[in-house]
Amino acid sequence: MASAAKTIVATGLTSGLGFEALKQLLAAPEPYHAVLGARNTSAMDRSLHDAAFESTNKVDVLPLDLADLKSTRRFAEAALAKVGEARIDYLFLNAAITDPAVANPRGYRWCESAVVNHVAQFYLVHLLREKLEASKARIVFVSSGAVTAVPDPGIAEEALRSGAGTEGMPLYCMTKFVQLLGAHWWRRELTGVCDVVAVSPGLVPGTGLARGSGVKLPTGSPDAKTIPQGAQSMLAALTRSDFPEDPDRIFLTSWGEWWDKAVFEKSLDKQLQDRWSFSKEEIEKEAGIST
Repeated sequence: MASAAKTIVATGLTSGLGFEALKQLLAAPEPYHAVLGARNTSAMDRSLHDAAFESTNKVDVLPLDLADLKSTRRFAEAALAKVGEARIDYLFLNAAITDPAVANPRGYRWCESAVVNHVAQFYLVHLLREKLEASKARIVFVSSGAVTAVPDPGIAEEALRSGAGTEGMPLYCMTKFVQLLGAHWWRRELTGVCDVVAVSPGLVPGTGLARGSGVKLPTGSPDAKTIPQGAQSMLAALTRSDFPEDPDRIFLTSWGEWWDKAVFEKSLDKQLQDRWSFSKEEIEKEAGIST
């Protein structure tokens, strides 16, 4: 691997939009060292073998189940070991599920969709923070225009609790909304050190995200994008440098525009951001992780 390779640590690149984004990333002229989390590492290894990426790239696949916060911690430790003395240039947080808010089998107070889509990946930033700061890394949260469909952010705690019964699009919208709250918090926390970007891949009817959720994505929408187009939108967040002067405008749309903050104004409530931006210690106490 060339010494000039960029290092990316990523979640959610094992299938669908995420795997397409990985293929596009590793097809670029610039070499990469990709450190990827996967629930099924063997299946991911087979997919990588079939894709036959350029030998200038290095890909490490590590076990990661974001529904399990202890697994998230083990992944962070293993990822740091793989990165070694190199920088982390990018932390790319793409994983998402749409499972209904049934009782969490691990006893967490949040449902699994809330844990996977927000809590575990927010925790991962905590776990990698020292390295991210030393690297002046860019942190990308793959978000969604669905954040604008949340009518009342005040119901998030009830809607996302374990056993709440929330399902379908209301659940997905709420998990992506609290994820965006966390992205804003990290932007505030890491100002002047790390760039923090939220990005939407757009409306992609071909994605498997809605499988089993009852959510139907309209294929005939004029705004609909293909999986390759959605992946391109996601990857744009790694390289854009034309940041708006207003630091709250961190959201890059699938049209390549920085959304006016009036569009996602509800997510700019700092008290709400603080409420959903749990400390590392709070998360570990919830998960029964001793330090």
